Amino acid sequence: MNKLENLITQLETNIPFFEMTNPAISSGSVGWHIEHTLLTLNGIVNILIHSEPAKYKWRFKWGRILIFSFKKIQRGRAKSPEGVMPKGHIDQAKLETLLSDTRTKCNQLAFLPANKFFEHPYLGKLKLKKTISFLEIHTNHHLEIIQDIVSI
Repeated sequence: MNKLENLITQLETNIPFFEMTNPAISSGSVGWHIEHTLLTLNGIVNILIHSEPAKYKWRFKWGRILIFSFKKIQRGRAKSPEGVMPKGHIDQAKLETLLSDTRTKCNQLAFLPANKFFEHPYLGKLKLKKTISFLEIHTNHHLEIIQDIVSI
């Protein structure tokens, strides 16, 4: 869990750069990437909390093997679900509020049973431990993009 907490702290350190953009790197601003990542974290934790372990059924997925083997997500390959796409104006106060909500939500992960799961559109059903690993990989993916934008 400490790794995910550290990644969330790294997101926080980039909030002051929320307006920065670099179209050669990404069409989204630093703020867009931070908000998207926080929305993703919140949304997935909510899904885990409300999941019904009896409905879990493992299926083989090549995408899951690739993502978890390399611990990387290729840029520009997947489309994010509508629910985790930032909408409206992004400002520092909005990001700080969302960050606080995310920390509270992610603290709940430590108390969830191991058989809770999340169903990813490309990776299939992931139990709690794999879901946390995915959240770390996804957050790191966006931190790398943010770093590329900020380092212009």
